[in-house]
Parts: sequence; C-alpha cells; structure tokens
Amino acid sequence: MQYEAIMGLEVHVELATNSKLFCCCSAKYGAGANENVCPACSGMPGLLPVLNKNAIELGIKAGLVTNSEITGKISFDKKNYFYPDLSTGYQITQLFSPICKNGWVEIETKSGTKKIRLKQIHIEEDAGKLVHMAGSSSSMVDYNRASVPLTEIVSMPDFRNSEEVVAYIKKLQSLLVYAGVSDCKMHEGSMRVDINISVRVADGESGNFYNKPLSEIIPMLGTRIELKNLNSFKAIVNAIEYEKERQIEALETGYEELVQETRGWDEEKNMSFSMRNKEDATDYRYFPNPDIMPVIIDDEWIEKVRESLPELAHQKFARFVKQYQLSEYDAKILTENKRLSEIFEEVTGYCKNIGDAALSVPRSDEGVAPYIAKEAANWLMVELLNLVKNDGKEIEDIEIDCKKIAKLIELVLGNIINRPSAKEIFIKIYRENIDPERYIKENNLSMISDNDILYKACEEAIKEDPDGVKKYKNGNAKVLAAFVGSVMRKMKGKANTAIVNEILKEMLDKM
Repeated sequence: MQYEAIMGLEVHVELATNSKLFCCCSAKYGAGANENVCPACSGMPGLLPVLNKNAIELGIKAGLVTNSEITGKISFDKKNYFYPDLSTGYQITQLFSPICKNGWVEIETKSGTKKIRLKQIHIEEDAGKLVHMAGSSSSMVDYNRASVPLTEIVSMPDFRNSEEVVAYIKKLQSLLVYAGVSDCKMHEGSMRVDINISVRVADGESGNFYNKPLSEIIPMLGTRIELKNLNSFKAIVNAIEYEKERQIEALETGYEELVQETRGWDEEKNMSFSMRNKEDATDYRYFPNPDIMPVIIDDEWIEKVRESLPELAHQKFARFVKQYQLSEYDAKILTENKRLSEIFEEVTGYCKNIGDAALSVPRSDEGVAPYIAKEAANWLMVELLNLVKNDGKEIEDIEIDCKKIAKLIELVLGNIINRPSAKEIFIKIYRENIDPERYIKENNLSMISDNDILYKACEEAIKEDPDGVKKYKNGNAKVLAAFVGSVMRKMKGKANTAIVNEILKEMLDKM
C-alpha cells in the first residue's frame, strides 16, 4: 500500500515586546534564573493581569503579513491544566475569539508554489521553564519565561512532506522578523514548532481537503500524533520522517496500537518518545477570563498598524534588483536574512562616498554604481557568511563596522591592495575591528603595480618552469594560474594580479 502523511502545524512565536503580557517584568531572553519575576507573573493570588497593548499590535502585524482577517472584538480565556512551571494552574490564552483567522502563506518548494491555509492566530502567555539538575532526581523552576507573550499560528492540515514544512517555517520567520513581530530565534526558544501528523492510505482524495472545513477533514485522517517543541530544522525533518515510518509500520504489522498522544523528540537517539495522552479541548475546561475585558480592534487601529509595517523581504528583493541591478540570485540571498540585508544597505550607503577619481568612473544617479553594489554583495555573501558559519554563530548576532568594509571595497577597486590581501584584512575587520588603511600601512600590504618590477618577476617565474611553458603552448591554459602563483610568492602576495596575468599571457604567447 502507498501511504501519505497529513500534517498541520502549531508554531509558537515569542512577541518582541519589552515587557511581559500581563505585567511590567522584562521579557528579554538570557537573564539569570528568576531574575525577571514579580508576584503577578509568578501566580500570587489577588493580583490582576494588565494587558500589554504592544502585544496586541504585534498580533495585528502577524495577521497582516499572513493575509489573515483581524477580529474586531477579541477576548482572553483560561485554559486549565497543571504543569509545575505554570504556577496559576491555568494559562491565559484565546479560544473563543482569537485575534486573527482565515489567513494564508504561500511557500515555494521543488514542486512549485503552494498556499498553506491558516486556521487562526491567537495570543497567549508562555509558561515557565523546568531545569533538570544533573545527577539529581529533582528539578528547579525558572519563572523568567512565565507570562512572556506568544502568538500561536495554527495551520490547516495542508502539509504532505518535510520539505513543505521547512519552507513554511522559513517563510514565517522571514515575514515575522522583517515585520518586527519576533526575532524567531529557534535556538533561543523564541520560535517553537509542534507538528500534528497522521498517516493514511493514499487515495488521491487529500487534494480535495482544500475545499472542506476542518470538521469534515478530521474524520478522513488517521490517528493524530503531536510532535512537541521542535526547535531546529534538522529535528523537524528527522522527526517527521521517523514518525511517518513508525506509524506506517504500526498500521501494516499491528505490532503497536496508534493512540492519540503527545510525543517528544530525542535528538541523540533520533527517535520520538511518548510524553502523555493528547488532551481534547474539553479536558482543558476553557472559560472566559473575567479579569480581562474584551478589546475592540477597529479599522482605524488596523490601518495605523498597517502603515507602520516596514519593507518586507519580497519588497526589498524587488528593490535590490531594480535599484542595485543585482541578479535575482544575489538579491534572494541578501534578503533571506533581515540582518544581512541591513548590513548590505549600510555598506553600500558608505560606498556612495567612494571617490570618483579613485576609480576613474562616474557615480550612478542613485548613489552607488551597480558594479560597486555587486562587489559589496560578493564580500558579504561569500566572505562574511563563511566566517559566521565557521564560527558557529548566527548572522543576526553579528556586529561589524560597515564603514570599514566600504573602505576595504574602495581600496580593492582602486587597486591599492589585491584580493588575497583584502581577504586577510576582511577577516581582521570581522574579528578585531582593525582600521584597514592603518593595517595596510603597518604591514606594507600596498599592491605593487610597477610594470618593470612585475615584468622581471614574471620572467623569472617562466624561466624556472620550462615544463609549464610546454604545457601552456600545448593548449593547457590552466597552467597560467601556476605562473601567477609563483609571481605572487616572489612578490610576497602584494603583486597586482590583473597586471601579472596580462604580462604572463603576453610573454607566453610570444614564446
């Protein structure tokens, strides 16, 4: 039999507010245990919640960038269940009147574009965090995260494979980060993914789910398993593939009975494990929270939030192609990450000050010539991203002096230094924030462009390698690179490679 996986996602995203959802404690990540806690967010009796207006506005932004309907009157509800890190015994969330509904997000995969429908987006408070002590049977509770504002983005069961899931999460990250809704740092827990997955015999009918309400889809699905709190793309892909195979094997062999449950993911063992039976809405005994008044979101407020939206990734992509005349490939790489696009724009902003006389070219009307923008793009897409990757860092956390990078580009294009030296200097700027002009002077890295000096070095390199000359004359043009390398060694890496190439080619062609 052929089987297919049917999946829906619940993506929890921490909102980028300074304070928590119902009190004025800091919501920032990284504080010491229980540093950001007050009687209200630790669940002490008698203290009433006060709603954070900024959290509502960020919820509206999330709805606008996901093509959702914004609810005109929202309310908050109590979801009752016991966890040690939820001191009140209930979570304040939205069930009856969530802030957004009926949205959609378009994704791109190898199979083409696909529209993923959203059932709703609601705002809720986060729980605290249990810290399991090594070598001990006890756990400690950190309430810093308690009452940090979240949005939960609930999709329809429109996913069929892990490629679609990853594409969707990346698209959500882009939309929410650019809009300023959240930083979406999965490694810090500000974006967490729950996957509801079931397996059914492929009968060609799942494509018709798009025309049916959720109440009609659910009876057509298999036993629903929830994979909880996945926080990396690797874990998401591996968990989906494992769980799909586990459920297929259970259906075919009958060795294991599939039950509706919540399962965790063990990264080391590369397998899921049972956590608890999956609850239904009735188990949570939802009821309206009498301590929080309903909130009216009128059209004027929505339009005010819409006007405050910054340029999104797809808009920036189109502008980069038009304004800087970048290729679509380059523009896509630069705009996939908001921080990288900001660095690029800051660098090119300083590149507007590159002197015309130094490059012997006119500046463009828009402030930076396209080939200078391309030069800046190459340094960032290749050198910077490689350094960040090798250091195991995130580009969002990088601070680099963009003015010094622009100066380095000017020195390269002005033939003051060659590219090998420039790469060395780029690393120094990234790691030590050195001044490029001072470093060049102190280390005597200025490029040698004197034809007489370079001609003599090229002549010596050719005399030392007669076999290389024969290979070149027999049509092996790649040998030219070896001669260039020999000249560079003689000149201690400071030769103008463009002039060296010209001299070598001229000399070899005449032989």
